[in-house]
Amino acid sequence: MFVSIVFASYVHIRGDFMANIGERLKLLRKEKGLKQVEMAEQFSQSLRAYQYYEAGSRHPEYDHLLALADFFDVSLDYLVGRSETRERQP
Repeated sequence: MFVSIVFASYVHIRGDFMANIGERLKLLRKEKGLKQVEMAEQFSQSLRAYQYYEAGSRHPEYDHLLALADFFDVSLDYLVGRSETRERQP
């Protein structure tokens, strides 16, 4: 819960970075040649829930963010728009 509160506070302060999540998800999904329904199935979510993420009207929970970053093999900072560097740091 603490992580969600901190994350929500950061979102409020830096709303611009959250908008990037949807854009990044869409870009990464298309690069892999996947459909939204395939992403929803991959992460055991409803199609609508995943569509909300790409539209930017809802944001993934922390554990989903990590799973998405792992799935696309990108850094969490890249996924949420805080960095243009895709590679994870050791």
